[in-house]
Amino acid sequence: MLHELSRRKDQPLGHRPAAASWVPPPHSGYHFDGSNRRFFEGWYWKVTLPDNGQSFALIYSVEDPGNSGSGVRGVGAQVMGADDGYICQFSRDTSHFWGARNGLELGACFKPAPAVQRQAVPRRVASQAEFDASVELGFQASATWQQGAIIASEAGAAGAPMSTVQNCSWAFKINPLTGWGDAAGGAVKSGKATAGWLSVLSVFEPHWQVLMSHGTADGWVQWGDTRYELKGAQAYAEKNWGGGFPSKWIWVQCNTFDGMPGLSVTAVGARRGLLGVPGLEEDVGMIGVHLPSGRFLELTPWTGEVDWSADEWGRWQLRARGQGHEAVVEATCAPTAGTVLRAPTATSGLAPHCKDTFFGSCRLRVWQVDSAGRRSASPLVDATSTTAALEVGGGPWWTAWSARADMKEPFRSLVQLPIDVGAIAQAAPQPLKPPGL
Repeated sequence: MLHELSRRKDQPLGHRPAAASWVPPPHSGYHFDGSNRRFFEGWYWKVTLPDNGQSFALIYSVEDPGNSGSGVRGVGAQVMGADDGYICQFSRDTSHFWGARNGLELGACFKPAPAVQRQAVPRRVASQAEFDASVELGFQASATWQQGAIIASEAGAAGAPMSTVQNCSWAFKINPLTGWGDAAGGAVKSGKATAGWLSVLSVFEPHWQVLMSHGTADGWVQWGDTRYELKGAQAYAEKNWGGGFPSKWIWVQCNTFDGMPGLSVTAVGARRGLLGVPGLEEDVGMIGVHLPSGRFLELTPWTGEVDWSADEWGRWQLRARGQGHEAVVEATCAPTAGTVLRAPTATSGLAPHCKDTFFGSCRLRVWQVDSAGRRSASPLVDATSTTAALEVGGGPWWTAWSARADMKEPFRSLVQLPIDVGAIAQAAPQPLKPPGL
């Protein structure tokens, strides 16, 4: 860790190509279709330093870019940082945001560099030097590169100011290793749609896609007066889009298990909307496990059963069974851990709506299950970590929440159809690809 008082523009770090076994998953692009409907899209990258367990999450979001009269229109850049700290910069002007229609590239310029006209700011992923020369405050992001600089400027976003530092900047390259899907034996396969192929339709709100379950990052983050060097930091990425976040959810993510490199779990339980009908919701959940061998276990309510129980804060438990396996995720954190984050909401825009920590104690166990439903005496996986990311959101959370996924028909049957969204996205000619794929 180095201590510095100003943003440092080093020599370019360079862009490392993605690992040969990593395939960009479907829904990597920007889903905005140009209409004035209620719409948000948000991106989340997390990096965990191997030497001290500190983590940083870079969270970018855009809301109602096609509706100039919207009261919740805006672009936000949030960073959750060291010791569960927080900073946010927000702007009502969405014209300075850009996103690639069919690829994982996005950015925004909150303030151009001195003597640079806004129209001259690149609307693409630029070199480190070009970005530094043209953008004073803003960000750019891709599957292999993250760069930005923001200040605490929360006016326009809902809620009182929450930032714990006044400035943050970063530049680091990412080496994606595993997306969302099976890579056993190093085989290159199309990535899977996290919520199934129905995510290409406006059936569920919101949609969700894990972009990278495991990767590494090298570079730096300047967090207030403290500089953190990233050298082989573990990386994770996901995104959401639609009309607003679930009304209630829990989430556990960990790819920093003790003594088990390459093991990653993402688990969620949520109450989401259906067909855009007010009040029509369902409880869904899943546990996805990438094993160090490259094998992927996806335990979902359309191929098995998923249930969960969580307190208002401090305790998470999720269990899923199907596809010849059973997985249990148990996590806890200290009552004083965590910080409130903003999330896109259907009525209030970017608003304090969830609480997260990077200092979760997590245990993941996976058993094989035979045809008679009996699980193996010894688990296939039994791994622990003290640097898991944990979250509760929505609510209100007055008491503990226990639920079992209950995916409604005909969607439960339809989502099981063997439709490979990733393969379709790769094969479709560019003019025919819908936004986002």
